[in-house]
Amino acid sequence: MARAKVARKSTSIDMTAMCDVSFLLLTYFILSATAKTPDPVDIKIPSSTYKLKVPEKDISLLTIGKGKVFFETAGQDIMAATLDKIGEQYKISFTPEEKKRFSVMGSFGVPVQSLKQYINLDSDGRKKSGLDTGIPTDSTNNQLSDWILQARNSVAELHSESMRVSIKGDAAEEYPAIKKVVDILQKQKMNKFSLITTAEGGN
Repeated sequence: MARAKVARKSTSIDMTAMCDVSFLLLTYFILSATAKTPDPVDIKIPSSTYKLKVPEKDISLLTIGKGKVFFETAGQDIMAATLDKIGEQYKISFTPEEKKRFSVMGSFGVPVQSLKQYINLDSDGRKKSGLDTGIPTDSTNNQLSDWILQARNSVAELHSESMRVSIKGDAAEEYPAIKKVVDILQKQKMNKFSLITTAEGGN
């Protein structure tokens, strides 16, 4: 008896729908992702076994490295409001364009007297300017304390929240530099703050 032949069928699968879904997911992740801002100074963060996610709003970040202190606060509205208050305190007027540029600037470590010049430079110019000598923390010229205080006032006025502070210090930084920043926080009765670390054994 003759053996029946089974007709061969194509094994191709239409992947159009799968490609559409993949591109939609890729587009969503790209648009919703938050770009990581580069550190203002090369630092090696100490490791720790304790894990706690740092909030993304109503927080200021103090970066300490190579004897310099850099300041950043989350939110363009908070950055602009803080600049207004610092300008009033130090009798410096900033244009609307300068306020806009400052609000998206990220971490900075510049004395107030050089801030206008620093703001008006592009990102490459800021790196080459040599103006980022760190925010002064001396007892006679404690500008860092003023930045923290005015940022706290801005967060309270605009968001009706208490501002949190995180410290990101180099593992090789000398203790007096860290202690000086902690003392500034404690003088403003800020006894709770976060120390940013990497996971134990992580890169």
